[in-house]
Amino acid sequence: MDAIEVIRAKRDRGELSTAQIDWVIAAYTRGDVADEQMSALAMAILLNGMNRREIADWTQAMIRSGERMDWSALDRPTADKHSTGGVGDKITLPLAPLVAACGAYVPQLSGRGLGHTGGTLDKLESVPGWRASLSNDEMLDVLRTAGAVVCAAGSGLAPADKKLYALRDVTGTVESIPLIASSIMSKKIAEGTGSLVLDVKVGSGAFMKDVTTARELAETMVALGTDAGVRTVALLTAMDRPLGRAVGNALEVEESVEVLAGGGPEDVVELTVRLAREMLEAAGVSGAKDPAKALQDGSAMDAWRRMIAAQGGDPDAALPRAAETLTVEAPASGVLSRLDAYAVGLAAWRLGAGRARKEDPVSFGAGVTLHAKPGDPVRAGQPLLTLHADETSRFERALEALDGGYAVSDAAADHLPLVIDRVTAG
Repeated sequence: MDAIEVIRAKRDRGELSTAQIDWVIAAYTRGDVADEQMSALAMAILLNGMNRREIADWTQAMIRSGERMDWSALDRPTADKHSTGGVGDKITLPLAPLVAACGAYVPQLSGRGLGHTGGTLDKLESVPGWRASLSNDEMLDVLRTAGAVVCAAGSGLAPADKKLYALRDVTGTVESIPLIASSIMSKKIAEGTGSLVLDVKVGSGAFMKDVTTARELAETMVALGTDAGVRTVALLTAMDRPLGRAVGNALEVEESVEVLAGGGPEDVVELTVRLAREMLEAAGVSGAKDPAKALQDGSAMDAWRRMIAAQGGDPDAALPRAAETLTVEAPASGVLSRLDAYAVGLAAWRLGAGRARKEDPVSFGAGVTLHAKPGDPVRAGQPLLTLHADETSRFERALEALDGGYAVSDAAADHLPLVIDRVTAG
């Protein structure tokens, strides 16, 4: 078997056999298939697609390229959540300790931000002392101590995916649904969780811009999880406007702590509670405490403090603040009819909250605070947004990103519902 044979098969709209998929993934991982050959195959997959069996085989081959984690030593079921990413999407921060407080273990491997979407690890690293890199034994210790762990994936987990992901990023093949789905699910299945809830974002600030494409991705991932024996469900949720009122690393941690203290923005609380209920149901936790109650009685906050401390962080430490701020005022009186998620995310990125390349540093205090949400009444001259940055030189480009990204009108505009749809196996 050789790479050219496999490339030609998919180029000519053929169906790759299980043997071909197993061979090409293994050969690429060990370096026997060159990057240019895998690039050609990825482009052929982007253009011609894969059927369910091919995607499942591709996913399993990537899982077999590395280790598979095992949480069978734990005395409670495990549940995890994955979001496809958005602007102000800090849900993992309150969600993981909340689900832990309600009776399930949450082993969550998370990533860093790239471009206009934030990364969970970047947010948590704004907490002084918090550590993202843990060994498997350390993960198990944190789970037993706190009930939840959020950390970086080790190099031994689906190394084929890590290598292919970097290649897709520079070859224009990121958008392939089979490759997106297999990338996400190979890591999540290898992570060893018993159940998984997927939060597939839809809208300008998300990777999937429309409901139809998002549903296709959700259905594909749910099928992959189900076929692998992981109970999987997906929610399609809105990302046409930012989630919550804070966009940026430390700003989002601060807002997450407000949620855990029983407050916080209504949309963040609603989505956190909905996802927590889905995770507990998927995990089969009987007699679980209702997540809404756990946010009010302090048990979720207790789990957060244990989780942060178990990973070296100080839950009482002051969070980083940007050195400079700039207020954007409402241009007229009326209703904030539009606040585009992508524009706000791009502005936060230009302020220093995100990175253009994976190796770039981030400014923990940089970001955007929203003083109004779409549908809120505003007055001319009222603070609409506050921009946070370490250098005033960043404000000009952030303002350029926001130009045309918001509007004040006489009446509110239509927006996507926060939870658009629920996708299950079937």
